Amino acid sequence: MKNNRRNFLKKIGVTGVAAAVTPMVFAENTPSKMILTRSHFDSNEKPLSLALIGAGIMGVQDMQTALMHPNVKVVAVCDLYQGRLDDAKKRWGEDLFLTKDYTEILKRNDIDAVLIATPDHWHKQISIDALNSGKHVYCEKPMVHSVKEGEGVIKEWKKSGKVMMVGSQGVSSLGNEKAKELLAAGAIGDIVYAEGFWARHSPEGAWQYNIPKDGNTQTVDWEKFISNTNKKPWDPLRFFRWRNYLDYGTGMSGDLFVHLFSSLHYITDSYGPDKISAMGGLRYWEDGREVPDVLLGTFNYPKSEKHPGFNLSLRCNFVDGTSGTTYLRIVGTKGSMDVKWEEVVVKLNGGAALEEDPFLKEQALLRGETDTRAKILPPRETIYAAEKKYKGAHYDHFGNFFHAIRTGGEVAEDPVFGFRAAAPALLCNDSYFQNKFINWDPVNMKIV
Repeated sequence: MKNNRRNFLKKIGVTGVAAAVTPMVFAENTPSKMILTRSHFDSNEKPLSLALIGAGIMGVQDMQTALMHPNVKVVAVCDLYQGRLDDAKKRWGEDLFLTKDYTEILKRNDIDAVLIATPDHWHKQISIDALNSGKHVYCEKPMVHSVKEGEGVIKEWKKSGKVMMVGSQGVSSLGNEKAKELLAAGAIGDIVYAEGFWARHSPEGAWQYNIPKDGNTQTVDWEKFISNTNKKPWDPLRFFRWRNYLDYGTGMSGDLFVHLFSSLHYITDSYGPDKISAMGGLRYWEDGREVPDVLLGTFNYPKSEKHPGFNLSLRCNFVDGTSGTTYLRIVGTKGSMDVKWEEVVVKLNGGAALEEDPFLKEQALLRGETDTRAKILPPRETIYAAEKKYKGAHYDHFGNFFHAIRTGGEVAEDPVFGFRAAAPALLCNDSYFQNKFINWDPVNMKIV
């Protein structure tokens, strides 16, 4: 690993290091803060027609973000609750085709791509059906509801020849892209450890979603909702607060850990961990839910051609006064990076030997340090922050998706990448509920 990075640095030369790791840094820079910007794809491209399958909170956000892009329109919406269909017509126009049966959307020839934002237990089947009908697919994370479903989705995607994007938006963020460049250039040395934290405090953030007054068996197709899982009598809590129940959701790990896995794997080029464990508990939200509201995961990442071996710890907390703390920290032999979707903070060890490392020397010169000889210094911090007009990772993720459709290109998060991020998150649940370590083959994507 060290030899590979030395070769990388040697090829670009000392003066080229800054250019290699700061290709999006612009004039607002200071020695301790650098501004990141984005050049977007050409908007004068062929129009795309979209359909939304699953018009809940995330589905609406996805479609609203998608429609921010030029030459994109929505023509159809599917949801099992009539109230969401009525809202879609008010939001996007009277001409929308509305249905509670997603197969009716897949039969239409005027739809290029579908956005799937249903509960997790429908992701696999709708994705496969959409690919087989000739549609491009954007599927919300996690890509599948269980590890056993991953192979089938990947197989059908490869056979279809269509573009499929999984919706962990941070993969397309300026923050993740900068962190990936910095790590490859040796900014923090060799990775030895990483940690991630995701906290929420508001009731809605803890999946206490609103239950509409008219939510009943006349307005909801409950039988369709449960048709591919365990049969149960109508329960508005299980329909409208589905994330709390294992038949439909994937717990805190499937909802939130998967974002952290996606970012980490993108930054490090990792295939994933080979050993997984989780602990947690139901500490506050005693509302009948089947999943914990505090979850701790630990993971072993084996040495690979892309990175040395390292360890990862993840935490998720739905009872937190910080009201939304989120970060991914990557720690190396020479420093650390705190990575967010719109910011990267690099902190270098005080005693790092600058003369032996071209990157550290270059960064010291950028800060105005003229004496770059090895010496004991306080931690040196550099902030890479997105420009104020940055439209965000969610916008860029859809830009990536649409560009791939129009050009026949690839996306940042295809089903193979998406499954490798989803699998360890889903296996956290197995570890938690079975009270044991889980061994995983991240290369062949199989339980050992």
